[in-house]
Amino acid sequence: MISVIISSANKQMLTDVRQNIAETIGVPFEVLAFDNSTGAKGMCQVYNEGAAQAQYDILCFMHEDVSMHTTGWGQIVNQLFQENPDVGLVGIAGSSYKPLSPSGWQGVSGDRTNYLNLLQGYKYTKIAPEHTYRNPRSEKLTKVVSVDGVWFCTTKQVLSKASFDDQTFKGFHKYDLDFSMQVRQHYQVVVTYDILLEHFSEGKLSKDWIFETAKFNAKWINQLPAFTESFTNQQKFEIEKGTFRAYVAYLILYKLPASMAYRELFRGLRFLRVYPSLFVKNLAFIGKAYRVAKKEGRI
Repeated sequence: MISVIISSANKQMLTDVRQNIAETIGVPFEVLAFDNSTGAKGMCQVYNEGAAQAQYDILCFMHEDVSMHTTGWGQIVNQLFQENPDVGLVGIAGSSYKPLSPSGWQGVSGDRTNYLNLLQGYKYTKIAPEHTYRNPRSEKLTKVVSVDGVWFCTTKQVLSKASFDDQTFKGFHKYDLDFSMQVRQHYQVVVTYDILLEHFSEGKLSKDWIFETAKFNAKWINQLPAFTESFTNQQKFEIEKGTFRAYVAYLILYKLPASMAYRELFRGLRFLRVYPSLFVKNLAFIGKAYRVAKKEGRI
């Protein structure tokens, strides 16, 4: 039995996903949907309220712009938690490396750190949906640091030790990454490949995302980078380098000051301790990137 919790912004999408859940879940369930069309509440607040009202032990948090393609996915989730008591959080997309550099649930690594089974739609670019499946070791479950918030499941037992931090994250970003970091203090975070869903939108990294990312790094700086598999020093270097440069590019895109990049680089002097050579390279890169952007009239 599963309680499905949704923060809703679109009545038609909610109607569609309710019907889709009923047709595919395959176990007794309830849908706890909260009208958040005005954006008055953050995702953490909505999810905490939903968890408090849920009548079943397994909790599934999902977006409404999705369609479940796997029939009987509720049975798969039930069995997964029954057979794996050390698992506290399961998603359908996740990363085995969370960079020290500011990022989303994944860094800039190509496919090296990402594990997923997802049919991704592209609302903004209008290209055809793409089925992305990455399970190079043919595993049933893959241990990851974090999962994507499009769909994930946990239990009430887990929520007795971890919760959605609605005091720090009051918007629509970082709820999934922060919750993943909380859960992994006590349980394993995993990706399953037995469930396929279609996500209609690829999402956007907004200016708000940048500010929420700063909050996340301030909270978890001493536990980053975090990883669940072995990486060479060179692989880590390349991931961190690419991720930090992508972060600076977003700062410039939204015309935010270079001081924000310097603040992340110097935060707790963690970068200097963990990646001293990259610290120096990033320091030089920030200045160069902003000089070029200013010359080109982008800031």
